[in-house]
Amino acid sequence: MKLNAVEICAGAGGQALGLHKAGFHHTLAVELDQNASKTLKTNSDLKNSGFSLDEVKTGDVADPGIWKPHEYKGIDLLAGGVPCPPFTIAGKQLGANDERDLFAWTVEQVATVEPRALLLENVRGLSMPRFAGYRQHVLDRLTTLGYVAEWRLIHASDFNVPQLRPRFVLVALQEKYAGYFRWPKPLLNAPTVGESLKDLMGTRGWGQIDDWVERANKIAPTIVGGSKKHGGADLGPTRAKRAWHELWVDAHGVANDVPGPKDEYSLDGRGPKLTNEMVARLQGFPDEGKWIFEGPKTSKYRQIGNAFPPPVAEAVGKAIKNALGKKGEAVARKPVEHDPIYKVLKEVGDFVKVESLQTAGDKPLEISEVELSISRLGKDFNIETFSDNGVTKYKLGSFKAFTGQDDHDRHAMFLKSRAKIS
Repeated sequence: MKLNAVEICAGAGGQALGLHKAGFHHTLAVELDQNASKTLKTNSDLKNSGFSLDEVKTGDVADPGIWKPHEYKGIDLLAGGVPCPPFTIAGKQLGANDERDLFAWTVEQVATVEPRALLLENVRGLSMPRFAGYRQHVLDRLTTLGYVAEWRLIHASDFNVPQLRPRFVLVALQEKYAGYFRWPKPLLNAPTVGESLKDLMGTRGWGQIDDWVERANKIAPTIVGGSKKHGGADLGPTRAKRAWHELWVDAHGVANDVPGPKDEYSLDGRGPKLTNEMVARLQGFPDEGKWIFEGPKTSKYRQIGNAFPPPVAEAVGKAIKNALGKKGEAVARKPVEHDPIYKVLKEVGDFVKVESLQTAGDKPLEISEVELSISRLGKDFNIETFSDNGVTKYKLGSFKAFTGQDDHDRHAMFLKSRAKIS
Protein backbone atom coordinates (compact mmCIF):
# COMPACT_ATOMS: atom_id res chain seq x y z
CA MET A 1 0.00 0.00 0.00
CA LYS A 2 1.43 3.35 -1.04
CA LEU A 3 1.67 6.26 1.36
CA ASN A 4 0.52 9.71 0.30
CA ALA A 5 2.83 12.66 -0.26
CA VAL A 6 2.61 16.35 -1.07
CA GLU A 7 5.67 17.86 -2.71
CA ILE A 8 6.47 21.55 -3.11
CA CYS A 9 9.10 23.07 -5.41
CA ALA A 10 8.88 19.74 -7.22
CA GLY A 11 10.96 20.73 -10.24
CA ALA A 12 11.19 18.12 -12.99
CA GLY A 13 10.29 15.29 -10.64
CA GLY A 14 13.62 13.83 -9.49
CA GLN A 15 12.51 13.63 -5.89
CA ALA A 16 8.95 12.72 -6.84
CA LEU A 17 10.07 9.82 -9.02
CA GLY A 18 12.41 8.51 -6.32
CA LEU A 19 9.71 8.75 -3.66
CA HIS A 20 7.25 7.02 -5.99
CA LYS A 21 9.67 4.10 -6.33
CA ALA A 22 10.01 4.07 -2.54
CA GLY A 23 6.27 3.59 -2.13
CA PHE A 24 4.78 7.11 -1.97
CA HIS A 25 1.96 8.41 -4.14
CA HIS A 26 1.81 12.16 -4.77
CA THR A 27 -1.62 13.65 -4.23
CA LEU A 28 -0.20 17.07 -5.12
CA ALA A 29 2.96 18.57 -6.62
CA VAL A 30 3.52 22.34 -6.68
CA GLU A 31 6.09 23.95 -8.98
CA LEU A 32 6.85 27.52 -10.04
CA ASP A 33 8.36 26.87 -13.47
CA GLN A 34 5.81 26.19 -16.21
CA ASN A 35 8.05 23.87 -18.22
CA ALA A 36 8.89 21.79 -15.15
CA SER A 37 5.17 21.55 -14.33
CA LYS A 38 4.55 20.30 -17.86
CA THR A 39 7.30 17.73 -17.33
CA LEU A 40 5.53 16.45 -14.21
CA LYS A 41 2.18 16.25 -15.99
CA THR A 42 3.61 14.60 -19.08
CA ASN A 43 5.35 11.86 -17.12
CA SER A 44 2.35 11.29 -14.91
CA ASP A 45 0.38 10.54 -18.08
CA LEU A 46 3.21 8.55 -19.69
CA LYS A 47 2.64 4.80 -19.49
CA ASN A 48 6.36 3.95 -19.62
CA SER A 49 7.31 6.21 -16.70
CA GLY A 50 5.74 4.04 -14.01
CA PHE A 51 4.90 7.28 -12.23
CA SER A 52 1.65 9.04 -11.46
CA LEU A 53 0.34 11.89 -9.36
CA ASP A 54 -3.12 13.28 -8.77
CA GLU A 55 -2.59 16.98 -9.37
CA VAL A 56 0.04 19.53 -10.38
CA LYS A 57 -0.28 23.18 -9.40
CA THR A 58 1.84 25.82 -11.14
CA GLY A 59 2.86 29.01 -9.34
CA ASP A 60 4.38 30.44 -6.17
CA VAL A 61 4.05 27.77 -3.50
CA ALA A 62 3.60 30.47 -0.83
CA ASP A 63 0.60 31.95 -2.67
CA PRO A 64 -2.59 30.76 -0.91
CA GLY A 65 -4.34 31.04 -4.27
CA ILE A 66 -2.20 28.22 -5.65
CA TRP A 67 -2.83 25.63 -2.94
CA LYS A 68 -4.17 25.44 0.59
CA PRO A 69 -1.95 23.50 3.01
CA HIS A 70 -4.76 22.85 5.50
CA GLU A 71 -6.55 20.73 2.89
CA TYR A 72 -3.75 18.17 3.15
CA LYS A 73 -3.70 17.86 6.93
CA GLY A 74 -2.42 14.49 8.12
CA ILE A 75 -0.60 13.59 4.89
CA ASP A 76 2.05 10.90 5.30
CA LEU A 77 4.90 12.96 3.86
CA LEU A 78 5.50 16.62 3.08
CA ALA A 79 8.53 16.88 0.80
CA GLY A 80 10.34 19.43 -1.30
CA GLY A 81 13.50 20.70 -2.89
CA VAL A 82 13.18 24.35 -1.92
CA PRO A 83 15.35 26.90 -3.80
CA CYS A 84 19.10 26.56 -3.34
CA PRO A 85 20.45 30.07 -4.22
CA PRO A 86 19.95 31.47 -0.68
CA PHE A 87 22.50 28.96 0.63
CA THR A 88 24.80 28.05 -2.24
CA ILE A 89 28.53 28.62 -1.73
CA ALA A 90 28.78 30.03 -5.25
CA GLY A 91 26.22 32.73 -4.42
CA LYS A 92 25.90 35.56 -1.90
CA GLN A 93 24.49 33.25 0.81
CA LEU A 94 21.80 35.76 1.76
CA GLY A 95 19.85 33.07 3.60
CA ALA A 96 16.81 34.53 5.32
CA ASN A 97 17.22 37.78 3.36
CA ASP A 98 16.85 36.11 -0.04
CA GLU A 99 13.39 36.38 -1.61
CA ARG A 100 13.82 32.83 -2.92
CA ASP A 101 14.24 31.36 0.56
CA LEU A 102 11.34 29.04 1.30
CA PHE A 103 13.01 26.71 3.79
CA ALA A 104 11.67 28.39 6.91
CA TRP A 105 8.26 28.87 5.30
CA THR A 106 8.06 25.18 4.48
CA VAL A 107 8.97 24.20 8.03
CA GLU A 108 6.20 26.48 9.27
CA GLN A 109 3.67 24.62 7.11
CA VAL A 110 4.28 21.57 9.28
CA ALA A 111 2.16 23.25 11.95
CA THR A 112 -0.76 23.31 9.51
CA VAL A 113 -0.29 20.13 7.49
CA GLU A 114 0.87 17.96 10.41
CA PRO A 115 2.50 15.38 8.14
CA ARG A 116 3.79 12.20 9.70
CA ALA A 117 7.17 12.98 8.10
CA LEU A 118 9.01 15.86 6.44
CA LEU A 119 11.76 15.62 3.80
CA LEU A 120 13.62 18.66 2.50
CA GLU A 121 16.85 18.76 0.50
CA ASN A 122 19.20 21.58 -0.38
CA VAL A 123 22.80 22.38 -1.27
CA ARG A 124 25.84 21.65 0.87
CA GLY A 125 26.18 25.38 1.62
CA LEU A 126 23.36 25.11 4.16
CA SER A 127 25.60 22.82 6.22
CA MET A 128 28.28 25.50 6.64
CA PRO A 129 28.95 27.50 9.86
CA ARG A 130 27.34 30.54 8.20
CA PHE A 131 23.92 28.91 8.66
CA ALA A 132 24.38 27.25 12.06
CA GLY A 133 21.79 29.52 13.67
CA TYR A 134 19.35 29.04 10.81
CA ARG A 135 19.63 25.26 11.15
CA GLN A 136 19.22 25.47 14.93
CA HIS A 137 16.08 27.54 14.51
CA VAL A 138 14.64 24.92 12.15
CA LEU A 139 15.40 22.07 14.56
CA ASP A 140 14.00 23.92 17.54
CA ARG A 141 10.83 24.88 15.68
CA LEU A 142 10.22 21.28 14.61
CA THR A 143 10.83 20.13 18.19
CA THR A 144 8.10 22.47 19.46
CA LEU A 145 5.76 20.95 16.85
CA GLY A 146 6.40 17.43 18.13
CA TYR A 147 8.95 16.24 15.58
CA VAL A 148 12.46 14.85 15.85
CA ALA A 149 14.60 16.24 13.04
CA GLU A 150 18.08 15.55 11.76
CA TRP A 151 20.30 16.86 8.98
CA ARG A 152 22.62 14.67 6.92
CA LEU A 153 25.05 15.43 4.09
CA ILE A 154 24.48 12.78 1.41
CA HIS A 155 26.56 12.19 -1.72
CA ALA A 156 24.72 10.95 -4.79
CA SER A 157 27.70 8.78 -5.74
CA ASP A 158 26.99 6.68 -2.64
CA PHE A 159 23.76 5.53 -4.27
CA ASN A 160 24.95 4.37 -7.70
CA VAL A 161 24.70 7.82 -9.27
CA PRO A 162 27.86 8.57 -11.35
CA GLN A 163 28.16 12.05 -9.87
CA LEU A 164 29.40 13.47 -6.56
CA ARG A 165 26.47 15.83 -5.94
CA PRO A 166 26.47 16.37 -2.16
CA ARG A 167 23.02 17.33 -0.87
CA PHE A 168 22.09 18.48 2.61
CA VAL A 169 18.98 16.57 3.60
CA LEU A 170 16.57 17.26 6.47
CA VAL A 171 14.30 14.46 7.69
CA ALA A 172 11.82 15.04 10.49
CA LEU A 173 9.31 12.55 11.87
CA GLN A 174 6.64 12.72 14.51
CA GLU A 175 8.07 11.52 17.82
CA LYS A 176 6.27 8.15 17.70
CA TYR A 177 8.05 7.25 14.44
CA ALA A 178 11.42 8.97 14.87
CA GLY A 179 13.09 6.13 16.75
CA TYR A 180 12.56 3.79 13.80
CA PHE A 181 14.31 5.98 11.24
CA ARG A 182 17.72 4.93 9.93
CA TRP A 183 19.62 6.88 7.31
CA PRO A 184 20.18 4.70 4.23
CA LYS A 185 23.56 3.02 4.08
CA PRO A 186 25.87 4.05 1.21
CA LEU A 187 26.28 1.61 -1.64
CA LEU A 188 29.64 0.83 -3.21
CA ASN A 189 31.17 1.16 -6.66
CA ALA A 190 29.10 3.79 -8.43
CA PRO A 191 29.60 3.61 -12.22
CA THR A 192 31.96 6.10 -13.88
CA VAL A 193 30.97 8.66 -16.49
CA GLY A 194 32.56 6.58 -19.23
CA GLU A 195 30.80 3.39 -18.17
CA SER A 196 27.47 5.18 -17.82
CA LEU A 197 27.52 7.01 -21.12
CA LYS A 198 29.45 4.73 -23.51
CA ASP A 199 26.36 3.49 -25.33
CA LEU A 200 24.92 7.00 -25.72
CA MET A 201 28.19 8.67 -26.72
CA GLY A 202 28.87 5.94 -29.28
CA THR A 203 25.39 5.85 -30.80
CA ARG A 204 26.52 7.33 -34.14
CA GLY A 205 29.74 5.35 -34.46
CA TRP A 206 32.23 7.89 -33.11
CA GLY A 207 35.72 6.52 -33.77
CA GLN A 208 37.28 7.79 -30.53
CA ILE A 209 34.69 6.27 -28.20
CA ASP A 210 37.08 3.78 -26.54
CA ASP A 211 39.63 6.53 -25.84
CA TRP A 212 36.87 8.69 -24.41
CA VAL A 213 35.55 5.95 -22.11
CA GLU A 214 39.07 5.41 -20.79
CA ARG A 215 39.54 9.14 -20.13
CA ALA A 216 36.08 9.49 -18.55
CA ASN A 217 36.84 6.77 -16.02
CA LYS A 218 35.80 8.82 -12.97
CA ILE A 219 32.75 10.00 -11.10
CA ALA A 220 31.40 13.28 -12.48
CA PRO A 221 31.64 16.55 -10.57
CA THR A 222 28.35 18.04 -9.42
CA ILE A 223 26.16 19.07 -12.36
CA VAL A 224 24.98 22.65 -11.90
CA GLY A 225 21.62 23.49 -13.42
CA GLY A 226 21.98 27.21 -12.85
CA SER A 227 19.14 29.72 -12.97
CA LYS A 228 17.38 32.11 -15.31
CA LYS A 229 19.62 34.89 -14.01
CA HIS A 230 22.77 33.41 -15.50
CA GLY A 231 23.03 32.71 -19.24
CA GLY A 232 22.54 29.43 -21.01
CA ALA A 233 23.27 25.83 -20.19
CA ASP A 234 26.73 24.70 -19.17
CA LEU A 235 27.97 22.13 -16.69
CA GLY A 236 29.14 24.44 -13.93
CA PRO A 237 31.58 27.14 -12.80
CA THR A 238 35.27 27.32 -13.67
CA ARG A 239 36.47 24.68 -11.21
CA ALA A 240 33.81 22.24 -12.38
CA LYS A 241 34.75 22.89 -16.00
CA ARG A 242 38.34 21.94 -15.20
CA ALA A 243 37.13 18.70 -13.64
CA TRP A 244 35.06 17.95 -16.73
CA HIS A 245 38.07 18.72 -18.94
CA GLU A 246 39.99 15.96 -17.16
CA LEU A 247 37.16 13.63 -18.20
CA TRP A 248 37.58 14.87 -21.79
CA VAL A 249 34.19 16.56 -21.73
CA ASP A 250 33.57 20.09 -22.99
CA ALA A 251 31.53 21.67 -20.18
CA HIS A 252 30.91 24.97 -22.00
CA GLY A 253 27.46 23.97 -23.18
CA VAL A 254 25.13 21.10 -23.99
CA ALA A 255 25.16 19.35 -27.37
CA ASN A 256 22.18 18.71 -29.62
CA ASP A 257 23.63 15.38 -30.74
CA VAL A 258 26.47 12.96 -30.07
CA PRO A 259 29.68 12.85 -32.16
CA GLY A 260 29.51 11.12 -35.56
CA PRO A 261 32.03 8.84 -37.31
CA LYS A 262 33.84 11.77 -38.93
CA ASP A 263 34.15 13.86 -35.77
CA GLU A 264 37.60 14.00 -34.22
CA TYR A 265 38.71 15.72 -31.02
CA SER A 266 42.22 16.58 -29.93
CA LEU A 267 43.37 14.43 -27.04
CA ASP A 268 44.90 17.54 -25.47
CA GLY A 269 41.92 19.81 -26.10
CA ARG A 270 38.25 19.86 -25.33
CA GLY A 271 36.30 16.67 -25.75
CA PRO A 272 32.69 16.33 -26.89
CA LYS A 273 29.84 18.02 -25.11
CA LEU A 274 27.17 16.01 -23.32
CA THR A 275 23.55 15.95 -24.47
CA ASN A 276 20.61 16.51 -22.17
CA GLU A 277 19.89 12.78 -22.31
CA MET A 278 23.40 12.08 -21.01
CA VAL A 279 23.09 14.64 -18.24
CA ALA A 280 19.76 13.11 -17.23
CA ARG A 281 21.37 9.69 -16.98
CA LEU A 282 24.15 11.13 -14.81
CA GLN A 283 21.43 12.47 -12.53
CA GLY A 284 19.82 9.05 -12.22
CA PHE A 285 16.77 9.68 -14.41
CA PRO A 286 15.42 6.93 -16.68
CA ASP A 287 16.43 7.18 -20.33
CA GLU A 288 14.59 9.32 -22.85
CA GLY A 289 11.21 7.85 -23.62
CA LYS A 290 10.77 6.72 -20.03
CA TRP A 291 11.08 10.23 -18.62
CA ILE A 292 10.39 13.23 -20.84
CA PHE A 293 11.49 16.80 -20.15
CA GLU A 294 9.34 19.58 -21.58
CA GLY A 295 10.45 22.96 -22.92
CA PRO A 296 13.38 24.28 -24.98
CA LYS A 297 16.89 22.85 -24.63
CA THR A 298 18.16 25.23 -21.94
CA SER A 299 15.03 24.81 -19.85
CA LYS A 300 15.36 21.04 -20.08
CA TYR A 301 18.96 21.24 -18.95
CA ARG A 302 18.09 23.43 -15.96
CA GLN A 303 15.32 21.06 -14.93
CA ILE A 304 17.72 18.12 -15.11
CA GLY A 305 20.67 19.90 -13.50
CA ASN A 306 18.66 21.23 -10.56
CA ALA A 307 16.98 17.91 -9.77
CA PHE A 308 17.39 15.69 -6.73
CA PRO A 309 18.72 12.39 -8.14
CA PRO A 310 15.86 9.85 -8.10
CA PRO A 311 18.03 7.01 -6.66
CA VAL A 312 18.95 9.17 -3.67
CA ALA A 313 15.34 10.22 -3.11
CA GLU A 314 14.31 6.57 -3.35
CA ALA A 315 16.83 5.49 -0.72
CA VAL A 316 15.80 8.21 1.74
CA GLY A 317 12.12 7.61 0.92
CA LYS A 318 12.41 3.91 1.76
CA ALA A 319 14.03 4.78 5.08
CA ILE A 320 11.14 7.13 5.88
CA LYS A 321 8.55 4.55 4.82
CA ASN A 322 10.17 1.95 7.08
CA ALA A 323 10.05 4.38 9.98
CA LEU A 324 6.38 5.17 9.37
CA GLY A 325 5.73 1.43 9.35
CA LYS A 326 7.70 1.12 12.61
CA LYS A 327 9.97 -1.52 11.16
CA GLY A 328 12.90 -2.67 13.27
CA GLU A 329 13.71 -1.67 16.82
CA ALA A 330 13.14 1.87 18.01
CA VAL A 331 16.21 3.78 19.18
CA ALA A 332 16.12 7.04 21.11
CA ARG A 333 17.13 9.92 18.87
CA LYS A 334 18.51 13.20 20.13
CA PRO A 335 18.83 16.18 17.77
CA VAL A 336 22.38 17.35 17.11
CA GLU A 337 23.10 20.84 18.42
CA HIS A 338 24.21 23.16 15.62
CA ASP A 339 24.66 26.51 17.34
CA PRO A 340 25.13 26.59 21.14
CA ILE A 341 25.31 30.39 21.23
CA TYR A 342 21.94 30.64 19.52
CA LYS A 343 20.56 28.14 22.04
CA VAL A 344 21.75 30.19 25.03
CA LEU A 345 20.44 33.45 23.63
CA LYS A 346 17.06 31.89 22.87
CA GLU A 347 16.71 30.17 26.24
CA VAL A 348 17.63 33.29 28.21
CA GLY A 349 15.40 35.53 26.10
CA ASP A 350 17.19 38.66 27.32
CA PHE A 351 20.60 40.30 27.10
CA VAL A 352 23.51 37.94 27.75
CA LYS A 353 27.06 38.97 28.58
CA VAL A 354 29.68 38.01 26.04
CA GLU A 355 31.60 36.27 28.84
CA SER A 356 28.63 33.98 29.46
CA LEU A 357 28.47 33.07 25.79
CA GLN A 358 32.11 31.99 25.87
CA THR A 359 31.06 28.88 27.82
CA ALA A 360 28.05 28.05 25.63
CA GLY A 361 29.70 25.18 23.79
CA ASP A 362 31.60 22.04 24.71
CA LYS A 363 34.82 24.01 25.06
CA PRO A 364 35.58 27.63 26.05
CA LEU A 365 35.42 30.12 23.19
CA GLU A 366 37.55 33.16 22.56
CA ILE A 367 35.69 36.48 22.49
CA SER A 368 36.54 36.73 18.78
CA GLU A 369 34.83 33.38 18.18
CA VAL A 370 31.71 34.58 20.00
CA GLU A 371 31.70 37.78 17.97
CA LEU A 372 32.04 35.82 14.74
CA SER A 373 29.08 33.64 15.70
CA ILE A 374 27.03 36.70 16.59
CA SER A 375 27.95 38.25 13.25
CA ARG A 376 26.69 35.17 11.44
CA LEU A 377 23.51 35.09 13.49
CA GLY A 378 22.93 38.74 12.66
CA LYS A 379 22.53 37.88 9.00
CA ASP A 380 19.42 35.78 9.66
CA PHE A 381 18.18 37.20 12.99
CA ASN A 382 17.77 40.64 14.47
CA ILE A 383 20.45 40.95 17.17
CA GLU A 384 20.38 43.70 19.80
CA THR A 385 23.72 44.84 21.25
CA PHE A 386 24.12 46.67 24.54
CA SER A 387 27.30 47.95 26.16
CA ASP A 388 27.55 49.02 29.80
CA ASN A 389 30.86 50.02 31.40
CA GLY A 390 32.82 48.11 28.79
CA VAL A 391 30.67 44.97 29.11
CA THR A 392 29.02 43.87 25.86
CA LYS A 393 25.70 42.06 25.94
CA TYR A 394 23.65 40.48 23.14
CA LYS A 395 19.95 39.66 22.78
CA LEU A 396 18.42 37.42 20.13
CA GLY A 397 15.63 39.13 18.25
CA SER A 398 13.21 38.00 15.55
CA PHE A 399 13.96 35.64 12.69
CA LYS A 400 14.28 37.56 9.42
CA ALA A 401 13.13 34.72 7.18
CA PHE A 402 9.78 34.60 5.44
CA THR A 403 7.50 32.21 7.31
CA GLY A 404 4.18 33.47 5.93
CA GLN A 405 4.01 37.06 7.18
CA ASP A 406 1.66 39.29 5.15
CA ASP A 407 3.95 42.30 5.58
CA HIS A 408 7.28 40.57 4.80
CA ASP A 409 9.61 42.18 2.25
CA ARG A 410 9.65 38.86 0.42
CA HIS A 411 6.40 39.64 -1.39
CA ALA A 412 7.61 42.78 -3.17
CA MET A 413 11.06 41.32 -3.82
CA PHE A 414 9.57 38.15 -5.25
CA LEU A 415 7.27 40.00 -7.62
CA LYS A 416 10.16 42.18 -8.79
CA SER A 417 12.38 39.19 -9.49
CA ARG A 418 9.65 36.75 -10.57
CA ALA A 419 10.78 36.44 -14.20
CA LYS A 420 14.33 35.52 -13.14
CA ILE A 421 13.47 33.02 -10.42
CA SER A 422 13.80 29.35 -11.31
